Parts: sequence; C-alpha cells; structure tokens
Amino acid sequence: MTNVLIVMSDEHTPRVASIYGHRLVDTPNMERLAREGTVYDAAYCPSPLCTPSRSSFMSGLPVHQTQVYNNCNVVTFTYSTYGGVLADQGIHTVSIGKTDVYNRSETLGFSEMRLPGDRRQPGDINFCRTPLTVREDGPARAGRYGPRADAWARDLRVVDDAVSWLTNTAPSTEVPWVLTVNILAPHFPHHATPELWEKYDGAGDLPEYGPDADTARHPYAEDLRHHFQTHAFTDEQIRGLRQGYLARVDFVDSQLGRLLDTLEATGQRNDTVVVYTSDHGEMLGMFGMWWKCSMYEDSVRVPLVVAGPGFAQDSRITTPVSLLDLQATIFRATDAIRPASWWGTPLQDIPHDDPERAVLAEYHGHGTRSGTFMVRKGPWKLLFHAAAPHQLFHIASDPDELVNRYGECPEVAADLERELRARCDPEMEFERAHAFERHQIELLARISA
Repeated sequence: MTNVLIVMSDEHTPRVASIYGHRLVDTPNMERLAREGTVYDAAYCPSPLCTPSRSSFMSGLPVHQTQVYNNCNVVTFTYSTYGGVLADQGIHTVSIGKTDVYNRSETLGFSEMRLPGDRRQPGDINFCRTPLTVREDGPARAGRYGPRADAWARDLRVVDDAVSWLTNTAPSTEVPWVLTVNILAPHFPHHATPELWEKYDGAGDLPEYGPDADTARHPYAEDLRHHFQTHAFTDEQIRGLRQGYLARVDFVDSQLGRLLDTLEATGQRNDTVVVYTSDHGEMLGMFGMWWKCSMYEDSVRVPLVVAGPGFAQDSRITTPVSLLDLQATIFRATDAIRPASWWGTPLQDIPHDDPERAVLAEYHGHGTRSGTFMVRKGPWKLLFHAAAPHQLFHIASDPDELVNRYGECPEVAADLERELRARCDPEMEFERAHAFERHQIELLARISA
C-alpha cells in the first residue's frame, strides 16, 4: 500500500530555495527530496491568501465556487474535504497544525485532527475593497523581525507531534494513511532563533526591483502598497525582514529533514509519497510589496517537490500545475475515488512539458480595489483584472514580470482569455465576490450592534 505525507509551509516563495536557484539560503533537505523525486517549476496556488488557498486545497474546488474570498470567517461552509472523502473509503487521514479553512477543524471529517489552532471568528475584518481599507498597523509591521528564543515554539510542537505519530502510530496502521503537516514558517513575522538569525547576518539585501519599476505602477500594486502602508518601510527594516525570512526558510527545511529521517528510520520511506509545498508565496519587497495578495510570481507561485512511488527521480517538470492537481494526486497515490466535480488532474498524469495545459488562480481578497484571474499557459501568463488594465507576461524570457505585453500580443492574450472563459464567467464572478463581501460586512455590522 502507498501512504502520503504532505508538508505544507506557509508563505514560502519558491525563489527562496536552493532547488529554485537561490544562492544563499540553506535548504539541503529540499535538495534531498528533489534528488529522490520531481520538482515542479510552475506550480501555483488557487489564490494568494491563506484561507482561500487552503479552502480550495481542502475542498477540491476553485475559489469562485467555494466563495471563500478572504480571511474573514464570519460565514462558514460545509463542503466535503479530501480528509473526509478518503476516510470514508477506509484511508486513515491525519492533519496536524493550522487549518484556516471554511469551517472549524472538528467538522472537516479527518480521522484525526491534531493541534489545529482554529482562528477565532470573525477572523480578518480588514477586507473592504470599496472603499479600500488601509491597515493602521502597516508601518509597525516593518519592525517585526530579529532574534527571538521562542521563534519556533508552535512549529516545533507540530513537527514533534508528527514525528511521534509517524514513529508510534503509522507503522501499526493496517490501512493506507495520509498525513498533512502544516508549518507556520516562513510566514511573517520574520523572527528567528538567535543561532539562525546570526547564520544569515549580513545576508539581508534589498529587492532588485522596487516601487519605481513600471510593473509597480499598476493600480493594483499601488493599492496593495497603500493598504499595507509599505511606503513607510526603511531600507534597514527591509534588510532585516529579508534576513529573517532566509532564516525561517532554513528552519522549515530542517523540519522537512526530521520528517524524512523519521520515515527512513521506521522503514516507511519506500512506501510513502512525500510532498513539500506551501499555501502561497511572499513578495518580500518586490515592487515595494510585501506578503501575498498579488498575482505576481513571488506571491502566487509555490514550491512543489514530490518523491515516492509514481514519481521519477531527479526530474523537473515545466508544465504549469496547481495545488488542486496536488490534491488529486493524493487520490491517485492511495487508489481512492475522487469526486467528479472536483478540479485538478493527478500530477502522475501530467506530461513534463505540455504547452497547451493552462492553470487558473484568482484573487478577490483584501488590499486591491477588485478581483483578478490568472491564467498560466506555456511561457505566458495573463492577469485579467476587474478594475484595472490587464497584464500579459512572457515568464520564460521575463521571469521578473517587468514588461507588460498585453497590447503588443493580442492573439496570445485572447487565447488565454478563452481558457479563462472556458472555466468561468469572470465578470459574473467579480460581481459575486463583491456581493459576498457586502454580505460579510452586513453580518459584521449586526454582530457589532
């Protein structure tokens, strides 16, 4: 039988990992997993924000179908989950750590739900887009970095519990198991233990492209800088935040190594598909922008490495894929039946270089005046905006998305727009998202009253 271990970090841009070419950060266990398996060079999250992205991964549905558009959880939903559907078929499903999805952890149907840390209702209430909310704590966020002795306290509890489960429970489990381990790092704030902070002393640099780049002048980019007030960040703070992020990625890698070592020590490695990924990326000051909420590569792309039965060793795939494809992969690996209405194709069935395959992402959350759909196909990427000029980038030759080619390549833009419209009606979905946002605001007003 085949088992599945998914290690999902939070807010990890693939640009900060040695397997994707970063020269400073130390990620030997990601390299180890890459040698044993397959690296995906164009993997995308369903939406560059925690709750929408994780809700899609949990439910197998895109954001415009879940209607989980932002991090406010004043409205809950009862969609089926991969943990519940698999459990109903006799597969033992375990989730350890953060969930942050459309309902509380005890409703999600997993065989075991450990250390979930559910977010209190109503969650993030700073999501209004018309008029655009400005976060009062924006400038103060710039100072949240540096050495801190308890930087890994929550994550160590989660990984310790996962190691214990793999050691003491998994070997005696007589059915296939699927374990998802959710690590908070490298998510902001960018604190690190003194040892790792010192390891990257002096490595905090400034982004190559800041708010003066042409792409940074797009209205949505300006919205996000205004929403988070990132204009107040000093160069010293930017360097500190980027140094802390390197240390936090290093820590994530060490925890991945602990889990790989445990599988090997317990004799389960050859029977287990192991995945490392993240829920979304991090802008890290690119174009003067921080955190996620953007459709630029640093925010919407995620690391994805898969090793084990069904995956070639030391392989790379350039075909665009999504976390919804990863979710479908779990069902293929465990030989389970997946609901026909769920989106995604098992990674095992996706060719290495398919120029015709397109993947979709979308964003309807805080920080921009309206929504966006992203379509990635071959070397091209379309950003279809509701309330701003569209953007088209040739990622193969312009990986930093510096040149908008929407006006000069109308046939390419039209082709990618057709891919979008084959999947949904973007104008209708933009309006549905705004209507749902108004409903959330009304509910919050009633609660406040």
